[in-house]
Amino acid sequence: MLSKEKLARINELSKKSKAEGLTIEEAKEQSKLRSEYLQTFRKSMSDTLENVKILDPEGNDVTPQKIKDIKSKRRLH
Repeated sequence: MLSKEKLARINELSKKSKAEGLTIEEAKEQSKLRSEYLQTFRKSMSDTLENVKILDPEGNDVTPQKIKDIKSKRRLH
């Protein structure tokens, strides 16, 4: 998870870019922070999906095979 300070800085740079524009250094910092945020978000989403079990109304496991394969690979490591 990204720190509160980094999230606050992302928001600060976003507001500034809309209001008055960013310097080249600030634009680079914003790009770096956004990349870090997206990487963290994707990892978190992937971990969540890999730990989900989907059941139909009758109680049958209907988890997609792709997710089942990922789970079994993780158990092997």
